[in-house]
Amino acid sequence: MSNRILDPDQDAATASLTLADLQALALEAGADDSGVVSIAHSALDVDRGDIADAFPGAQTLVSFVVKMNRESIRSTARSIANSEFHHTGDDLDEIGRKLARAIEARGVRAMPVPMGFPMEMDRFPGKLWVISHKLVAEAAGVGKMGVHRNLIHPRFGNFVLLGTVVIDAEVREHSAPLDFNPCFECKLCVAACPVGAIAGDGHFDFSACYTHNYREFMGGFTDWVEGVTESRSAKAYRERTTDSESASMWQSLSFGANYKAAYCMAVCPAGDEILPLYESNKKGFLERVVTPLREKAEPVYVMPETDAKQYVEKKFPHKEVRLAGNTLRSRSLEGLFNGMSLVFQRGKAEGLDVCAHFVFEGREEGEMTVTIRDQKIDVARGLQGSPDVTVRADGDTWLGYLARERSLVWALLTRRIRVSGSLAKLRAFERCFPR
Repeated sequence: MSNRILDPDQDAATASLTLADLQALALEAGADDSGVVSIAHSALDVDRGDIADAFPGAQTLVSFVVKMNRESIRSTARSIANSEFHHTGDDLDEIGRKLARAIEARGVRAMPVPMGFPMEMDRFPGKLWVISHKLVAEAAGVGKMGVHRNLIHPRFGNFVLLGTVVIDAEVREHSAPLDFNPCFECKLCVAACPVGAIAGDGHFDFSACYTHNYREFMGGFTDWVEGVTESRSAKAYRERTTDSESASMWQSLSFGANYKAAYCMAVCPAGDEILPLYESNKKGFLERVVTPLREKAEPVYVMPETDAKQYVEKKFPHKEVRLAGNTLRSRSLEGLFNGMSLVFQRGKAEGLDVCAHFVFEGREEGEMTVTIRDQKIDVARGLQGSPDVTVRADGDTWLGYLARERSLVWALLTRRIRVSGSLAKLRAFERCFPR
């Protein structure tokens, strides 16, 4: 049953609101393309509750895209690339506000959702966003996600930013999702990623991308602050942080957080406007677009003992490895359940076959089964299968141990953590998760 706020005048207005109307309004507001999807679409299951909380009565979502200047994103000068991201993002958010006002002029309540920041930081490091713009865009037929996890518009390629406007009206006709994927798996994104976050077989190392590309966003800033507090003097701080890094963090704090890479987007040749330029001269495209990014000497941020660190050292020895802390640490058992697959290091899991049971007690209670096999991880609620190792622990103590705030020896001696089964497999299991 709909929880839309009833308004007789609004009901009359929504009766004539069509897909064509909404797409025309989006173009008039400045969008380059748009699509419309019902909130009931299965692709929006993950966000539906958050959307309803933010905008009671939500019925339909309008997804729209705004093009970026491709050559700016391709530049090795991060100042140029990031300026394009920031300014296009500002344009996109203003277009969302214009579109919402135009819809409300038709007598329908509307709420624009920002492209990115600010987000719900009280949830950090959990789900910070109200709406997953990529999922909405896919469901609304605006594009498909490629190997690199960027949305690819069939015409503009992945050189777009995404926005969403939520409306309190049902629309009889919706956009159809694309029946093809513009991504043709050229793997140029695989070749360009400096931390190996994108694998040729489709695997995506979330923590590697997060640690480097988002170094000056929320997690990296937290790590930098911890570095400041742990430094006993200015000299000690300078020994761990270069003047360039300090200046770069200041710039992000002053003018907007800067991406360190986004090379996967820069090299993508998909889309009708770009593909002919690639296919007519592939060698020239590689020399002009891909090679400069690969050969750029730059700091690359990785966590110690991770697949990303080994990848940089092997594939990009001319780039400087800079060690960063793990800021994806969980502060709740729910966060641990949702986050384990994001920090899983499949390179460390080679040859490992283990089923681990976790039984948590105390303030938070819960049971979890984690299976690692064939370098893949499966995290399930409850206790399933026959375990190789079982961990029974006070939930807060276990989370503190993972965050390097509690001593494992102390926890074992006080029996706040109890382990049974194969200790060798437990040690191998733990190596798959950087702390």
